[in-house]
Amino acid sequence: MGEFVRLETKDGIGTIRLERPPMNALNTQVQEELRAAAAAATADPEVRAVIVYGGEKVFAAGADIKEMADMSYVDMAERAADLSSALGAIARIPKPVVAAITGYALGGGCELALACDWRVVAEDAKLGQPEIKLGIIPGAGGTQRLARLVGPARAKDLVMSGRMVDAEEALRIGLADRVVPAAEVYAAAAALVKPFLTGPVQALRAAKQAVDGGLDMDLNSGLAWESQLFAALFATDDRREGMAAFVAKRKPDFTGR
Repeated sequence: MGEFVRLETKDGIGTIRLERPPMNALNTQVQEELRAAAAAATADPEVRAVIVYGGEKVFAAGADIKEMADMSYVDMAERAADLSSALGAIARIPKPVVAAITGYALGGGCELALACDWRVVAEDAKLGQPEIKLGIIPGAGGTQRLARLVGPARAKDLVMSGRMVDAEEALRIGLADRVVPAAEVYAAAAALVKPFLTGPVQALRAAKQAVDGGLDMDLNSGLAWESQLFAALFATDDRREGMAAFVAKRKPDFTGR
């Protein structure tokens, strides 16, 4: 698909693969190729779940600082929204998305992982938001998604110190969902999403929309949003099949409609 980012599809899993050696730094080109890969994964009905993967050595070690070093406020004011929205495109893929993390997920790389629904992390991986050490803060979701995931106090600790956390701490605070040997990261990510590959596509989409959308609402608005999505699923073939299978005590055969 792109020079540094491509979408590979096999057996219902779409792998968004970063390949910009040596550290998969996120420059403007990678940013836009990620956006394109997210759009392609969203549009392809053969893709039932997505793995974001940087390869066996590193997930993504951050933004391309050389590209940013000479940028002015005006320059970055024009780019910042695009950077954030590119990772937002990953977050808005209406399918289960898991980050398979090896090596480092730092800065923009950690923000890319935060845009996924889950994070499978290698035992020797390091994660963090070190932007404070450059005199800046995370600008593509690192302050917002991280705080929603691990809580504001822990997010402030990581963002304001710029320290890296190992896999064990990441698991303990909720930044990682599974920790496995480095050689097993991709396989473990695939195993995590495997149950969704034959699931009810519209209900899975609604579940993700309900949770993610509800986080931006007060409780009453979130409950109303949930009710709307719940009722809408009664127009799907999969809802009819799922309930018929339950009554007949058989396994449902979902078609995604």
